[in-house]
Amino acid sequence: MRHIAILALLLALLVPDALAQKTSKQNKTKYSLIAHRGGVVDSVTAENSLAALQKAADRGYWMVEIDLRLTKDSVLITHHDRNFKRYYGVDTPVGEMTWQEVSQLVGDRGNKVLKFEETLRFCSENGLEVMVDNKIRGYDPVLFHKVVDLLKQYNLHSNALMIGTEESTEFFTGKIRLSCTRQQLEDNMKKPGYKASDYYLFSGDISQEEAVWARKNKILAVGVINAWGIKSDDKIAEARSRADALKASGVKHFQIDSVFDVFFQ
Repeated sequence: MRHIAILALLLALLVPDALAQKTSKQNKTKYSLIAHRGGVVDSVTAENSLAALQKAADRGYWMVEIDLRLTKDSVLITHHDRNFKRYYGVDTPVGEMTWQEVSQLVGDRGNKVLKFEETLRFCSENGLEVMVDNKIRGYDPVLFHKVVDLLKQYNLHSNALMIGTEESTEFFTGKIRLSCTRQQLEDNMKKPGYKASDYYLFSGDISQEEAVWARKNKILAVGVINAWGIKSDDKIAEARSRADALKASGVKHFQIDSVFDVFFQ
């Protein structure tokens, strides 16, 4: 009897904590958040860095948006800008530096440039899905096949999203879900072989009617709230207003700068 009493006391102490943790997890997952700029970026954490990815995983993000570029010797890397001036102080285009040269760079926040594969490996191991912002110009099917193969290798291809280019759209259609405006989606619907699972609606201004239309047509709708797209002097207030409007429309998936994730808790 004494053992039963002790067990009952332990359950009484543990159950409230378990319920609290469950509630906390549910609150985090009410909306599916995509961390713009490769994770949680702040005054000490650079975009597209391991530290930013780790913070995104720790804060319960569903996905991270990562920027894809190519070095001079055809190594896929995760990097936003055309050059390395920001963070690294090197005003040289990405395509004019080899991976050996790029790998030696150290940023002003202790960050280093990651290979695309390194980023995918981290995401796979830490429960993060990926949105790939393809910044590689031109049409290179061999290279694009490598992108798809890497996503498959790390079991990230099923849910992967892509912000593509005109040149790469034909190749990636049916392989990775591609971003579209509503007009582009309606045009695609008229094409032979159209599948809703090949695309997603991607916009900072999704009305309730558009959200309902997307659900009716089984199209994923992703709202966008990025600081660079806000012209108001009070970016926080404007971001809050946009978040409230998108949530009221019924949108559940958002690509955001991490500073705005407080609006989705």
